[in-house]
Amino acid sequence: MELQTWIAYFVASWAIALSPGSGAVLSMSHGLAYGVKKTTATIFGLQLGLSVILLVAGMGVGALLLASATAFLVVKVLGAGYLIWLGWSQWRAPVAAQTDATLLPNADLSVRQRVTRGFITNVTNPKGIVFMVAVLPQFIDPQRPMGLQLLILLVTTVAVDLVVMHGYAWLASSLQAWMRGARARLLQNRVFGGVLMAMGASLLMVRRGASAAA
Repeated sequence: MELQTWIAYFVASWAIALSPGSGAVLSMSHGLAYGVKKTTATIFGLQLGLSVILLVAGMGVGALLLASATAFLVVKVLGAGYLIWLGWSQWRAPVAAQTDATLLPNADLSVRQRVTRGFITNVTNPKGIVFMVAVLPQFIDPQRPMGLQLLILLVTTVAVDLVVMHGYAWLASSLQAWMRGARARLLQNRVFGGVLMAMGASLLMVRRGASAAA
């Protein structure tokens, strides 16, 4: 891969990661609830899902999903349904006033559960598949080894997204001191739950062959 090609992809990766999406919303939600350190588990799951999408798109399977109406519909419905369920769960989450700095409204979620939520959120996002299928071919040289190029793109994408998602989590966690009351936490659940449900509903509008940021 030529250096200028990598630089172009590096810039594109920042634009993709900074674009608000379900991963950013989940990072902020868990950052506000758990703090940055514990949200790393969620972000790790997001990167696993992002890696699967990139590899699927890079190896051509993503193009097959876009070519198959049934396969694409299944992925789209699963992704939309999961985000709507996730949002509804947060919307209905019980709240109680916090008197310390832990602020863990969803303390029952284990590390494995947070990783799983992050993974499923990204891996079932059809917008991510559409976007990667549209973008990756522009940065892959068919005359060079495919495996090495995909590895470089994968490492670049994940590294950038790790920084950005932790940034979102940090921004949200900085609001913890103002979100200890039951009313404030109820507002938090309504806002993040509503946004996740809205994003889930918007996935149902994604069409094959249309590109959108993940």
